[in-house]
This record gives sequence, C-alpha cells and structure tokens, in this order.
Amino acid sequence: MKKRCLFIFLILFSCTKNIAQEIKNVELLDNWFEDSIVSSSSLARFNGCWGFIHQEKEYAILGSTEGTHFFQLTNDNKLKDCGFIEGKFSSGLVIHREFKTFRNYAYSICDEGNSSLQIIDISNLPDTVVKVADIQNAFFGKIHNIFIDTSNALLYACSVTPILNGIPQSLIPLRVFSIENPVQPILLWEGPNDIPEVHDCYVRNNIAYLNCGFDGVRIYNFSNPSAPIYLNNLTFYQDQGYNHQGWLTPSGNTYIFTDETSGKRIKKCSVNNQYNLEITNLFGTNYQQNSIPHNLICDDNFAYVAYYNEGLRIFDIRDYPSEVAAYDTYLSSTNFNMNGAWGIYPFPSGRIILSDRQGGLFLFHFNSENFISPPQDDFIFYPNPVELNASLNIRTPNDKIANFSLSILDLSGKLLFENYFENQTVVQFNAKFSPGAYVIKIVYQNYLGESVNYFKRIVIL
Repeated sequence: MKKRCLFIFLILFSCTKNIAQEIKNVELLDNWFEDSIVSSSSLARFNGCWGFIHQEKEYAILGSTEGTHFFQLTNDNKLKDCGFIEGKFSSGLVIHREFKTFRNYAYSICDEGNSSLQIIDISNLPDTVVKVADIQNAFFGKIHNIFIDTSNALLYACSVTPILNGIPQSLIPLRVFSIENPVQPILLWEGPNDIPEVHDCYVRNNIAYLNCGFDGVRIYNFSNPSAPIYLNNLTFYQDQGYNHQGWLTPSGNTYIFTDETSGKRIKKCSVNNQYNLEITNLFGTNYQQNSIPHNLICDDNFAYVAYYNEGLRIFDIRDYPSEVAAYDTYLSSTNFNMNGAWGIYPFPSGRIILSDRQGGLFLFHFNSENFISPPQDDFIFYPNPVELNASLNIRTPNDKIANFSLSILDLSGKLLFENYFENQTVVQFNAKFSPGAYVIKIVYQNYLGESVNYFKRIVIL
C-alpha cells in the first residue's frame, strides 16, 4: 500500500520549473493517490468527485473502481481520509461513479456491472460514514449520473438501467424521485419517451436542463414533478458533438455546457425569460489538438473545468471567455483524449478539488480576487500610487504572459530588486521601499521568441 502526497508551493518570488507540465495561477495543496486500488488496463483507478460542507467543514467525495471515498479538507490544506464505502459492484471495469449530497446523506451511483443506488449517512463525519441503503430493484440499478434539486427534495437519475432479480432491464432516459424521506426515494416520473437517453442534468427551482447526448439540450419545468412541462430545446447548434454536461450561473443569465467529443469547444449560452438558449461564445483549451472537456461548474465570474488530458482549466466567463488558470494533472502522452481530469468542485473558500482518472484526488487553491478586474491588452498595476507596505499587484496583458523577469530600479537606474516569475500572470509584493518614485522593468518573450523590455513608473506614498 502506498500513499502519495504531492506538494507544490508557488511562493511569491519563487517557483518550481516543470517544462512538461502546464501550471498557471493555481497552487497545488495536496494530492491523494492509492496504488493498491484495482486499475483498468489504462491505469484508471478513479472517476467522479463532489464537494460539500458539513458542520462548517469542507469535505470531498471521490469515486474509484472499488467504491466511494470521503475526505476532510483540513485547516492546513490536507486531504484527510475519513471513510470508505465499497461499491455494490467493485471491479477494474468500473468507469463511472458520481455523487451528490442532500441533508445528512450522500448518494452514490455507478454505471457498470451489478450496480445500485447507495445512500450513505454522513452526519458523523469526520469520524465515520455508514451505508444505510443499497437499492437495486425495478427503480434502480446502473445509473449514469444524478442531480439533486435540494430546494425541492427531488433526485434526478439520468440513464437508468434497473436491475430486477439480477437481470438488467431496458434503459430509461430519466427518472425523478422524491427524497423527502432521504433513505426511501419515491418515483414520481420517467421519460422523455422520444429520446434514447439523458446523459446528465442541472436543476434549479424545478427548472431542469437536460443534456441529451446527440439530441442536444432540453429544458423542462418540474414544478409538478409528476407532469413536467416542456419549455425549450437546443437540438442543433454550432460545433455540435455529444452533449455531455452543463451548469447554470447563479444569476441564471448564462448556461455553459460541454460536448464530450474530440475537438469540440465549450459553449457559453445566454438564457432569456422563455428559457431559450443562444450560444454567444465558443471557447476551450487545445481543441485544435482534439482535446475534450468533461465536467464543469461555474459561478458568475469563472468556469471551473475538468478537461480530461488538459487537467484543471479555469476561464473568466464575464465577457469573451479567456483562460486565467491551469494545472495539467495528466502528464503522459497518448492519442486517447479521455484520460486525466474527470470531476471538479470549487468551494467558496477558494479551494478546489479535482479527480483525475489516473492521478487520484487533487486539492488546489485559486485566488479569484486577483482576477475580479477584467483583463486588458496592457500590463495592469494596481493600486498606483501604492501606500508604503501595502500590496502592489501586477497583471500581464490578457493573462497571456506567465514567465517573466521583474526588476525595481530607483530613478537613477540603481537596481533594488530582481526576480524571475514562472506559471503566474498575476504577482503581488509589498511596497517596502521608501516613499518616492520607482521604475519597474519587466522582461518577457513575445510570440516570436523575441525579448521585450517593458517599463512602468510607480509611486510609493
């Protein structure tokens, strides 16, 4: 048995160079990996992840080929193993496990083999977790994904293959259950009957956005969950592939979704009062090399993406989406584009968990406050003037320059400070020099490989 923890601290004025790995504006805090867990032929041991807060503490759930793992995110930014529930089907053949939480329970599903819906009591964390239900019958069996509308106590089970007396039944695109009693789901509705599958969904206040594979996106009103009302769809669209998963921003004005198809970009959509989706932007990372985005979660400012072989990617989505942060968790070279990052969950604290099929569970920190101001075509210095001993922030043009040297000189040209930055487009330091005017010199390489000198005068008060 072997546990591996990786720690990389991107400390101010000091970074570790790793040519093979793309890192930008995120800090790796911890990584949990267990090589005793059974793997597939491609060394994939892990799958989905989810995050939740219990008694003011942050927790993570990670799926593996063997079952469901629970972790506490400690105050010193470690992943503390605090429980495991073996899956009803435990095998190297397991590819999909996904999770959601409701009240004091976690719901765990799997889409391979002799699977079930497992309901796990999490009320005694961090001490223990207890399986309280393991349901396999005419309602549950293999399930591809779940979503819970916590405000209305409704569980949405996507692509359900019931297993009755050990025999798999016909696949049902979507089933909706009441979980007012969290350990006894009651079936309220199933459908739609005119499409073969619902791959995933996002639901808020009874409005469900269904990701229907090659049938695009459908939107339903489940205010009466036994008789949902069809509202709208996006059946054909630009850069279309296999419609996989999406997320609605807190404002409700923007819906972002992924297509799980080589080379297809992420779609940013506007949402109007009639729930009409209009694609406003296409964006992504290395899609020219046939990359594939997988799962995402977004707020009103950023989209956090588990981008398979591209690892963690964070995009500023307020205008035209631009990548502001990255951490490549999958370093192998392969023609198969669906290894690496699978699931993601950002916490309000700025910590992010990400599951990697080969690499386990990663814990990151992303300082979103550095990016509240929109990017510009020039270097940004703020505040300027800056008060003595206060922090001066420097951000590179459009967050494109991540490696550069920075020097501080007095007006006579005397060098007072010099350092080289890597993997950062935003840097910060304390203005500890005497009050007065100074010159900041930044040296970087442009897209032609030419060395460029940039000068900016700052004032310390």
